[in-house]
Amino acid sequence: MSQSLSSESNAEPITQRALLATQIPTANQPHIALFGKRNAGKSSLLNAIIGQDISLVSSIRGTTTDPVSKTMELIPLGPVVFIDTAGLDDEGELGVLRVQRTHKVLEKTDFALYIFDIHDLDPVPYRAMVDQFMKFKIPFLPVINKIDDVPEERLKEASKPYPEALFVSASQGIGVFELKNELVERIQDNHEESPIVGDLIPQNGTVVLVVPVDSEAPKGRIILPQVQIIRDCLDHGIKSCVVRDIELESALQDLKQVDLVITDSQAFKRVNERVPSEIKITSFSILFARHKGDLKELVRGVHSIQNFPDSARILIAESCTHNHSHEDIGRYKIPKLIDQVTGKNFSYDFKMGHDFPTNLEDYALVIHCGSCMLNKKTMETRIRFCQERNIPITNYGVVLAHFNGILDRTLEIFSP
Repeated sequence: MSQSLSSESNAEPITQRALLATQIPTANQPHIALFGKRNAGKSSLLNAIIGQDISLVSSIRGTTTDPVSKTMELIPLGPVVFIDTAGLDDEGELGVLRVQRTHKVLEKTDFALYIFDIHDLDPVPYRAMVDQFMKFKIPFLPVINKIDDVPEERLKEASKPYPEALFVSASQGIGVFELKNELVERIQDNHEESPIVGDLIPQNGTVVLVVPVDSEAPKGRIILPQVQIIRDCLDHGIKSCVVRDIELESALQDLKQVDLVITDSQAFKRVNERVPSEIKITSFSILFARHKGDLKELVRGVHSIQNFPDSARILIAESCTHNHSHEDIGRYKIPKLIDQVTGKNFSYDFKMGHDFPTNLEDYALVIHCGSCMLNKKTMETRIRFCQERNIPITNYGVVLAHFNGILDRTLEIFSP
């Protein structure tokens, strides 16, 4: 009887932890990727860590063909995203494509595990990946797998070239608990979530969130950046008031003190006209430009537009995928505004989701969305890619503020 009760008492917390992991946006969770050669046991190890058969496991080399992601609660760290990848030594025409997709995962990896088969401690691909980890500024840990049938002497020998490695057996669960603890410690040291508005507004301060309700607004809910900022206000003891743009003036009259008005970038012009000059304003997109990337770099990027010749190519990159309408901010409103103000006819290309192009040299500028669906690592990587190629980059909110003539005002909140 006591054993049955014990099982039931353990079930509920596990369910709650799994639910929590799915409720927190994956863009806010540390991304842990597993790399290594084919048949090193990456998928088996991921399954052992997760405690579920997430990745397909087989003795056939190259079973994993595409990156596989899974969110889990890594106690006491919190929710994380694990990513299983194809083998680095994959072959053939399809194998080359799989390896390319594996390397693409580096762009969003916060922490990397390199998995060895103890019977194949090939240093060449490992050193090549270490170079990539260093290039992308990714902390990493080597893990030597399949140790369950290996004598002690072989373990000692294997540890000599890889003294920092952890030894595990995914099939037997040996060392998996220790690996989890090591991940928690390493990631806590390297991953600290920064506030969105919590360091800009004093505790017990007040912000007003302006959320226009138009054809682009999702039915029955508010979008992720708005949710995250409301939560950030709660976490830092900041009062938040959410209104439509048409109720903004009456809301400002009702409130005694307002420290900041945060608006959807599409309503910049209307909000700027309705908010008294002594109250600071900015946008969700600009806040996320600072939270996820490099706001100063994105501001520099927008000033470069005035120097472009007619018909210059501009890339508009959006991190999420959705249907488009005549009110779509990225595909219609921003291009129309830029061409109208500059008097030029630029050429616009559009990329959605995680498909960020490698031919950045073909563009005069990249205009990125607020990146609420991307983790910080991905946005930082995209900015760095542009910097390395001397391609200016900016974002939706910065562009809309600039071409509405209020960029300086929207940046006042960030001044020391």
